[in-house]
Amino acid sequence: MILAVGEALMELRRVETRGELAAAGTWRGPFCSGAPAIFASVAARLGAPTVLAAAVGDDAFGRHLTARLHRDGVGGRALSTAAGRATALAMVAYDAGGGRDFFFSVRGSAAEAVDVAAAADAARAATWIHVSGSSIGFGDPLASAVESTVAAGLRAGARLSLDPNLRPDAPSEALQRTAALARQASLLFPSAGELKALALESADLAGRGALICTTNGPGGAELRGPGIDGPVTVSAPVVEEVDATGAGDSFAAAFLAALECGAPPERAAATACAVAARCVTVMGAMEAEIQPLGPAPPAD
Repeated sequence: MILAVGEALMELRRVETRGELAAAGTWRGPFCSGAPAIFASVAARLGAPTVLAAAVGDDAFGRHLTARLHRDGVGGRALSTAAGRATALAMVAYDAGGGRDFFFSVRGSAAEAVDVAAAADAARAATWIHVSGSSIGFGDPLASAVESTVAAGLRAGARLSLDPNLRPDAPSEALQRTAALARQASLLFPSAGELKALALESADLAGRGALICTTNGPGGAELRGPGIDGPVTVSAPVVEEVDATGAGDSFAAAFLAALECGAPPERAAATACAVAARCVTVMGAMEAEIQPLGPAPPAD
C-alpha cells in the first residue's frame, strides 16, 4: 500500500493568463487539489492501493473532497474531518509565460489537523510513503505531522518517496527539513535546481541507494541511481497544455504505481510522462480521465 500524507484542499484557477491574483477576473473551479491529494487520486485510479493521511473541514468542501477521494478509490482510514475548522483553500493564477502565483488559506484550516495516530498506523502498514515538500513548506503543525508519519513508516520498513516541490519563497527552515527528508528517501522527484536549493548532490543521494527521477515538464524526465547505466532520458508526449497544476504530483503517482506493478524505472518514467501529459490537457489537477494500469487489491 502507498500512503500519501499532507494537505487536501479546494482550488480556484484564474482563466486569464495575466498572473494576477488580487484583481477582478474570471475563475474556474473549485477543484479538488492539494499535492498529496492529487498524488493519491492519480495513484488510486491507476490501480495502486493508496491511502491519504489528511484532514478536511466539516463543510461542503470537505464533504466534496471526501466523496471525490472515495470515488477515486483512495483509502480513507487516515482521512479525518476536523470539527470547527474550514477546509483549506488555494487560488492560482498563471502568466503568459507559464509562471504561477499562488494564494493559500491553510494556516488554521483543517489541513493542519492531520490525525497523527491514524497516519502513523497507516504508515506502519505501507510499503511506500509519499511526501510533497509543499506540506513541509506550510510549517508546523502540518510539517511535524508529516515528519512523524514518515518516521513511523521507516521504522516499520516502508520506503520514502519525496517530491521536493519547493516554493520560490520557501524559508530556510523548510529547506532544511525537506533536505533531511531527501537524505532518507529511496525515490526522489526533483525538478531543475531543487537539489541545489536543498544543498544536495544527486551523486551523493544515488550513492546512498536512492533512485532520482528529475522532472523537466514537457522535456520529460532523467533517471539516475542504482541499476541505471548513466543518466537515462525519457521523453514526454507533446500535448496542448491547459493547466499544469499538479503535473508533478501526477507524474510521481504514476511512476510509483508503475513500480508497484513491477515496471522497471525507465518504463515507470515513460508511464509517468504519459499520465502527466494527459493531466495537463484539462482544467483542474484531478480532472483528467485515467485508466488503471492493471488489476490490484483495494486499499482499506
